[in-house]
Amino acid sequence: MENEEKRKNAKKNNKKTTRKTNYTISDLEKIKKNQEVIDMYVEDIDESLNMIGFSLNKIKSIIPRDEASSIVGDDGLVEEKYIVNKKGKILHVCIKDIIKNDDKIELILSKKALELKVRKWMYMYLKPGMKLKGTVVNAAEYACFVDVGGGVIGILKSKEITDNVLKTTADVFKIGQKIDVIVKKYDRDTGRIELSYKDILGSFEDNVKNLKEGDIVEGIIRNRIKTGIFVELKPNLVGMAEHVNGLEYGQKVLVSIKKISLEKKKIKLIIIG
Repeated sequence: MENEEKRKNAKKNNKKTTRKTNYTISDLEKIKKNQEVIDMYVEDIDESLNMIGFSLNKIKSIIPRDEASSIVGDDGLVEEKYIVNKKGKILHVCIKDIIKNDDKIELILSKKALELKVRKWMYMYLKPGMKLKGTVVNAAEYACFVDVGGGVIGILKSKEITDNVLKTTADVFKIGQKIDVIVKKYDRDTGRIELSYKDILGSFEDNVKNLKEGDIVEGIIRNRIKTGIFVELKPNLVGMAEHVNGLEYGQKVLVSIKKISLEKKKIKLIIIG
């Protein structure tokens, strides 16, 4: 049922984005020549790890294994892990070849071509400080990984997510979540992109400007050390409270703001409930 729903949504999306019901060879050649980005719904994956599905109003489409990604393993082949989880999903791709058999048209599509197109753009224009829109594709303990366009993945370390102490980045992000990020570092030689999320959230001064001493606010327990308990007040604002027994990581609590120090960029709290 879930895949069927995705299939229906894919058809709707194709109709919305293309606004055409029939494509001529001339239409498809133009899309191919301009390297326009289209959507493909992956219905199945065959034994050779080719992705099979449809695009552009039900045109049968195939992404061969060697066109599934620009990243290959030691054997020169696209690794299985970049393919097997794509069944039932909609992928952004470019047209590689157009095959006409009698009255039927089939498309050979390439995710690799789109990745290389994006990487070329990034090589020319990407620089630290740029704001990008991304999609979280993995949330691990110390970092999460974000697709910043065309399958190009950037790393978002936990220290660049928030100043709060996290057990895992999954405490903040879910797979598939859309987020804004800032480019922290970009290595043109390796293509490695390091990202920051907390830079989007504002400075300490920005986050405390609507708070004052004596306010009662809600917080989340994020860590416990010898000197006290860290309580998250906002996604990038944490305060310290004295120890209270019986509190667990992730628990919501009410706190009173005891002191705000702009000079030290610290907040002292009292847990009241």
